[in-house]
Amino acid sequence: MAMQPWFTDAKLGIFIHWGIYAVDGVQESWSFYDDIVPYDQYMSQFDRFTASRYDPRDWAKLFVRAGARYAVLTSRHHDGVALWDSAHGELNVGRDLIAGYADALREQGLKVGLYYSHSDWSHPDYASTRKPGRPPELEDNRYSEVAAEFEDLAAWERFLAYRDGQMRELVSRYKPDLLWFDGEWDRSEEQWRIPELAALIRSEVPDVVFNARMLSEGDYATPEQGAPVIPPEGPWELCLTVNDSWGHQHHDHNHKSVDQLIRYFTETIGGGGNLLLSVGPREDGTIPAEQVERLEGLGIWIAKHAEAVYGTVRGLPPGHHYGPSTLSKDRRTLYLTLFDAPRAEINVRGLLSKVRGVSVLGSGTELPHRVTGGLHETPGVLWIEPPAAADLDPYATVLAVELEGELELYRGAGRF
Repeated sequence: MAMQPWFTDAKLGIFIHWGIYAVDGVQESWSFYDDIVPYDQYMSQFDRFTASRYDPRDWAKLFVRAGARYAVLTSRHHDGVALWDSAHGELNVGRDLIAGYADALREQGLKVGLYYSHSDWSHPDYASTRKPGRPPELEDNRYSEVAAEFEDLAAWERFLAYRDGQMRELVSRYKPDLLWFDGEWDRSEEQWRIPELAALIRSEVPDVVFNARMLSEGDYATPEQGAPVIPPEGPWELCLTVNDSWGHQHHDHNHKSVDQLIRYFTETIGGGGNLLLSVGPREDGTIPAEQVERLEGLGIWIAKHAEAVYGTVRGLPPGHHYGPSTLSKDRRTLYLTLFDAPRAEINVRGLLSKVRGVSVLGSGTELPHRVTGGLHETPGVLWIEPPAAADLDPYATVLAVELEGELELYRGAGRF
């Protein structure tokens, strides 16, 4: 299936990790899996998860102010707790917290994404089979006594029926534009029956976008937390937390600054990717003020520089410009990002295209420019006069370089 153009044009999405783990502020699912919190203690959060101040319209309006074009909500994490009143499985919050989210996003013109984990570490039948070549899971209070001893294929069929039942509910009720799967490492593609799962989903939402954790059916790569030094080929998305945690953890105040988020964002879109920025609402459904402030700060910068953001494609390869860049879809305008106030002329190397003009995005101020050097097929260097202090953005200044034709680059070594 061809990638949906809305996804590659969107540039920014908001990831929402929300679940019972926000009550005590423990790590989602992994805290019991890694024996940091006893399973019963983890599940005791269930009855204290209130969603009492949950207002999905407030979320959607915030995401629009942030400059996002889509969002992804954790419908069910590895802990098996569903955020809707599922008829399948034993663990759900007893009401539908997803319908309001999907409706609110669509009211604001945002695409609707849902996260769903292939894995379910609470389901009694989950441990009944294992990934080929991997030792069986250790027996504990969630798994049947025989599960660690041999593969029970009938139990695995029951698990898949539960999984498929939940997926039918999600796609038929909410018609998601994107499904963000996780937990795929626990089993093989054959065991997950990925092609059959994809066919089930597409029967309801034919144009759905899948992340790479749908394995052979995935549409785009999903690096997490670490910005790739060499961007992946094709569509991709950097999943990044505002602080150090996906979900709400009371003790985590190590929030990235607006300046840092703008750097992550510009470097990601310059490499042809989207940024999926994660917030962790409290158990009552409110997003912490520190995260709201950062989303809004990022949104102010994006609004000022929207021309260099939405609908662009990856910019110059490394070595041509000191900083990220993007390129207009018609390949006739190059957008150069400057993180620091330039102390001298800005240079671009290897530009075969002739330049019609250079201006500061936001103010429109024209900047003088010239080309020096060049020999035979090797182009000279483009030098751009630095913007005046009044034209510099407090976070990152963007220059629009208008070309006479489509971008052409020289990638050779020159003549010796």
